Amino acid sequence: MVIIRPIQLSDYDALHRIAIESGHGFTSLPVNEELLTQRIQRAEESFNKDVKAPGNEGYLFVMEDTETGEVVGTSGIEAAVGLDDAFYHYHLGKVVHSSRELNIYNTVETLSLCNDYTGASEICTLFLSQSHRKNNNGRFLSRMRFLFIAEHLARFSQTVIAEMRGVSDENGRSPFWNWLEEHFFSMDFPTADYLTGIGKKVFIAELMPKHPIYVNLLSKDAQQVINKVHEKTVPALRLLEAEGFCRRGYVDIFDGGPTVEANVNSIKSVSESHKCQVLIGEVNSDDNYIICNTEVANFRAVQASLLLRETANQAVISLATANALNVTEGDWIRLIKN
Repeated sequence: MVIIRPIQLSDYDALHRIAIESGHGFTSLPVNEELLTQRIQRAEESFNKDVKAPGNEGYLFVMEDTETGEVVGTSGIEAAVGLDDAFYHYHLGKVVHSSRELNIYNTVETLSLCNDYTGASEICTLFLSQSHRKNNNGRFLSRMRFLFIAEHLARFSQTVIAEMRGVSDENGRSPFWNWLEEHFFSMDFPTADYLTGIGKKVFIAELMPKHPIYVNLLSKDAQQVINKVHEKTVPALRLLEAEGFCRRGYVDIFDGGPTVEANVNSIKSVSESHKCQVLIGEVNSDDNYIICNTEVANFRAVQASLLLRETANQAVISLATANALNVTEGDWIRLIKN
């Protein structure tokens, strides 16, 4: 069985391995011992904190294969971005140049640097090892975050966003960044990406052009990848779109990848999830559910079959499932069909 639980300091080696495996463009997990250790410690503090409103909390979960004890994936939620460090995006807009006398009317796309998502909650740090990319584990690792949010709404913002990885090659070269590098930064994409990941974002404000950029002045290669995702990110984008996330014209300042957003109450796995009281018994069903307990520091989530007793708002789960969730008969669980 695979379970999802809060990360703990003993998971450092696994997190370091995942940071290496994830490669370029995975800004939220820099290969840096101090930063990874701080990320774990911050998560532990967040899970144990009494929260009334979203603040600087960062929740990081790991997927563990209980048969081997191996950590095979990560998934995270930032409660409110941009409160301490500026959270930058480009916004795609339009400027019209027209002359009635000459009968000329031109619409030009622009990119404007902004901090519009300050205070929004962000789902992030989603990575699953190749060995476990099966049995709906990827969907499970992504969607379980919405059950956690649904159960603990006070901890999160009304707006939830996700930054999707943009187009780059196997060496981490981004066509979008190449143009910015040539004209403004003199720094390659992996370096800029790494500096952002370790929290050194001052250079963005110092070196980024302060005025809107006309998209038609960018190289053709750069123009073609704006608002496009990396080929390995397509499944993750489709999953979020099925949850109700959509694009609002915001793109990443490094690789031009899209940011998608949704109102928390419009997210399918939030609005359609429901709570049931636990009954423990034999389960003869092929229906697969994502199930979590109602805890924070002791949060657990699994994929399992169950039997719904809708009239009594109860769910029958197996003893193995109950043990994995750390629940006993009479406790409450939150669930959604997978």
